[in-house]
Amino acid sequence: MAQLQDTPSTAATEDSVPLKTWSLEDSLVFFNGRICPMREATVSVAAPALNYGTGCFEGIRAYWNPDAGQLYALKLREHYERFTQSCRMLKIDLPHSVDELCDVTLEILRRNEYREDVYIRPLAFKGGASIKLRLRGVPDEFAIFTFPFGNYVDISAGLSVQVSSWRRISDNAIPARSKVTGAYINSALAVDDALEAGFDEAIFLTADGHVSEGSSCNVFLVRDGKLITPPVTADILEGITRLAVMQVARDTLGLEVVERDVDRTELYVAHEIFFCGTGVQVSPVTKVDGRAVGTGRPGDLTTRLQQAYFEAARGSDPRYADWLTPVY
Repeated sequence: MAQLQDTPSTAATEDSVPLKTWSLEDSLVFFNGRICPMREATVSVAAPALNYGTGCFEGIRAYWNPDAGQLYALKLREHYERFTQSCRMLKIDLPHSVDELCDVTLEILRRNEYREDVYIRPLAFKGGASIKLRLRGVPDEFAIFTFPFGNYVDISAGLSVQVSSWRRISDNAIPARSKVTGAYINSALAVDDALEAGFDEAIFLTADGHVSEGSSCNVFLVRDGKLITPPVTADILEGITRLAVMQVARDTLGLEVVERDVDRTELYVAHEIFFCGTGVQVSPVTKVDGRAVGTGRPGDLTTRLQQAYFEAARGSDPRYADWLTPVY
């Protein structure tokens, strides 16, 4: 495990208030090789990452199982393996191995004493203070912060979405299969337009007009009893939750999963649609561009898949025990 340096914090005293009532600034984070309160993890306003978006991140969830009294980090190793790939894309020299990253994350979760669902955010970026627009020769910085996190969107009622006028970034412009911080202006523009128009979310099309993904999530359709999703060549993020959902769909529901190009109008005739990702988890879509999806209510297959996914993520289905890393 990486050598950790401690910074004393009043938040760690016996008389302190439980973490879930603290502000984010009081939570313990890992920043440039040491554990410290969030308020001490500061970055220069002249950091290239802030000015040019030269950073990458991961989104990881840990689920609390009250019956087992255990917090389970979901697909922890897989997320850090993808994280190291993103760092490689941006020529960021990550000073820790995947095993060390997992160990540090578990240590932070333990010290924060969570007894609820948690979000984990590793972040690597070009730091220091410089206005030079480059990747090499710039100091690399790294942090992991965490916070209590429930449902990002309403995962039960169904989302109303629009097909965005903004196209999904091409992998030949910005690496779509990496979680590059600067790339998310693409998502911010799309989802902000959707919210301003009264929708909950947006769906991107690729430059050639095929369905790509949501603003920060993968998309699935159900047609004729088959589960259909755009391929990795459709400028999508190669989602870890996407692969998990595909596995559960085959194992638990016996569904055939097809990866292929999806036309825009297929969204209008699909029997069911849902998003998946670390943030949205498994979230049904019930309306696209004002058109009802199927019956206009969350579909049966989506609901069953959602339930099966959460049973796996919370440690209630032993078939997926290898997905989980216990914290305590």
